[in-house]
Amino acid sequence: MISLQLPLPDFRSVQSLDTALVVSIVALLSVGIIFVASSSIDFAAAVHHDPWYFARKQLVFLVMGLCGGLILFAVPMAIWEKYAVVFLLLALLLLAAVLVPGIGKMVNGSRRWLMLGPIGMQASEIAKFCLIIYFASYLARKNHELRYAWSGFFKIIVIMMMVALLLLLEPDFGSCVVLGATVGAMMFLAGVPLIRFILLAVAAASVFWLFVKLDPVRSDRLLAFMDPWARQYDSGYQLVQSLIAFGRGEWFGLGLGNSIQKLFFLPEAHTDFVFAIVAEETGLIGALSLVALYLFFISKLLRLSKALGQNSQFFASYLVFGIGILFSVQAFINMAVAGGLLPTKGLTLPFISYGGSSLLISCALLALVLRANWELQNNVR
Repeated sequence: MISLQLPLPDFRSVQSLDTALVVSIVALLSVGIIFVASSSIDFAAAVHHDPWYFARKQLVFLVMGLCGGLILFAVPMAIWEKYAVVFLLLALLLLAAVLVPGIGKMVNGSRRWLMLGPIGMQASEIAKFCLIIYFASYLARKNHELRYAWSGFFKIIVIMMMVALLLLLEPDFGSCVVLGATVGAMMFLAGVPLIRFILLAVAAASVFWLFVKLDPVRSDRLLAFMDPWARQYDSGYQLVQSLIAFGRGEWFGLGLGNSIQKLFFLPEAHTDFVFAIVAEETGLIGALSLVALYLFFISKLLRLSKALGQNSQFFASYLVFGIGILFSVQAFINMAVAGGLLPTKGLTLPFISYGGSSLLISCALLALVLRANWELQNNVR
């Protein structure tokens, strides 16, 4: 039986946290605030008559996320693991509820938003938080069954099919890809035989190809991605403007705040395409520096996951690994889309893009990481 009387962190024990990890988190959050302000200032002034409108809102969301993170940090890993099934049910409930007219809010043709009082939250963002907790718990509890019996493997596949169906009905293709890749990586870490991954990859690729083929919007995005200049005034417009931003930045950029593409040339400059503004204002050196910061941050999460596994804290190990993969996959897709390496997906750049839902959930996930780090350093089980 799991004891809930685990010690809560105090100031002295919090000092045992990985300093380099904390510094990388602070750096990413700081860069995010700076570039939300820089990329949105002209758009905010024109639309909301307040140049700091988006920066101020992002700062409010950050404070909310940090305060909420402090509360989550005080919750022991054992409690998250014990109530993992509740989080699965919550994720499925929210993903289903957002599809109900009157509950889910339609934005840009997609029904993804739930209104929680004055705050709009994307159901898929909350679902990411809940599902990573559930799958980490499942992999820790059912590891033997997952490795040696097809039944453990099929249980995860059935749950992921339910989640994918709900996400595609919104539609939210990007979140479906990110969650699928994250769960797949967690299963690989847990020791699922390679042949099952091959079968799963073939099946997933076939379904995604069919889904794209049957959707005229996604087919058009794919064609625009392959040759954006042929559709530069149509479906390829965003990508062309993003590539122009990269070209303007050259080696050292135009200087912070001096982007030209954010002056109503590049749509969604402060959300989905903020990396293009980073490249334009800080150049190749600045863009690569941000990539290096992400790589350092992710490497710290993977090392923490390995240390937790070696200490037999398997739930925390799978959880931290899943969070690291989630952040890395989403960051890679966002940067690749901005650079023309992948078709447009509509995913935010973690910590950097404007977006309350993304920032709040990112802070919540970071709280779980820091709690796992604290329990490892203080030998709490």
